[in-house]
Amino acid sequence: MAKTKELSKDVRDKIVDLHKAGMGYKTIAKQLGEKVTTVGAIIRKWKKHKITVNLPRPGAPCKISPRGVAMIMRTVRNQPRTTREDLVNDLKAAGTIVTKKTIGNTLPREGLKSCSARKVPLLKKAHIHARLKFANEHLNDSEDNWVKVLWSDETKMELFGINSTRCVWRRRNAAYDPKNTIPTVKHGGGNIMLWGCFSAKGTGQLHRIKGRIDGAMYRQILGENLLPSARALKMGHGWVFQHDNDPKHTAKATKEWLKKKHIKVLEWPSQSPDLNPIENLWRELKVRVAKSQPRNLNDLEKICKEWDKIPPEMCANLVANYKKHLTSVIANKGFATKY
Repeated sequence: MAKTKELSKDVRDKIVDLHKAGMGYKTIAKQLGEKVTTVGAIIRKWKKHKITVNLPRPGAPCKISPRGVAMIMRTVRNQPRTTREDLVNDLKAAGTIVTKKTIGNTLPREGLKSCSARKVPLLKKAHIHARLKFANEHLNDSEDNWVKVLWSDETKMELFGINSTRCVWRRRNAAYDPKNTIPTVKHGGGNIMLWGCFSAKGTGQLHRIKGRIDGAMYRQILGENLLPSARALKMGHGWVFQHDNDPKHTAKATKEWLKKKHIKVLEWPSQSPDLNPIENLWRELKVRVAKSQPRNLNDLEKICKEWDKIPPEMCANLVANYKKHLTSVIANKGFATKY
């Protein structure tokens, strides 16, 4: 249907003047040869806004109908990795021709934004079941129970690791000013492997792993660092050791070694780094290392001594809030959660 011609401002003003003179909508419409609905709309606008000219419009009408919006929302809800091009093709098949830019404008209006997918461990049904079982079994454990746990893990510390995500404040033409760049080398410049532990009372010993770690080396690391850390942190009697289900950790010889040392081990669900609060401390250490900007692996190892400077209050807070990890896993039906 063709768009009707808009009334001039003079005609609109005349309609208002006649209304002020006491004429009704039908009389005004008949006298001026206009539709009653048009006369009524102009008078209502004048009563509300005290003007007769058109109000500023919000912009061009949406090219996608509400039904089309519902269709693309349903698609991205079921398949979040759907591309804008896929959605353009879906709408085209339904009879609506739009561009990728239109799709890119529509989705944010519906509360969605494009984000990088988080990388998480692969979870199979057995893993999900074990995670839910662990979370439900320990959900009502008191904070005192978690205070007795000595958490442990290994991590890789890269020379130029977390620096790659740094942002800088700079002017438009200063992108390559040395102060605004991050030096990189092939393969990340190398890395070192670390083993560490902590409890609610603070961080334990940090051990640099040299060479490829196997079951024998892991038991040696525990022998040199685990019990001394427990004593230094004054864990007392009845403390519990936590480590994940890496084959080195679950090897028969390792289990026998732990049993011989009378060390109780916390039963742990596989593929669950998000349930281990030490991951938050590894992140803290990596941030501190990045700020110090080590230039070689020797510098990196020295700076990792920042582990000993992590305040005990941070450790205590992680343990005090451990129930949040469990509730998050339950709320997410066993799938991966934020560390």
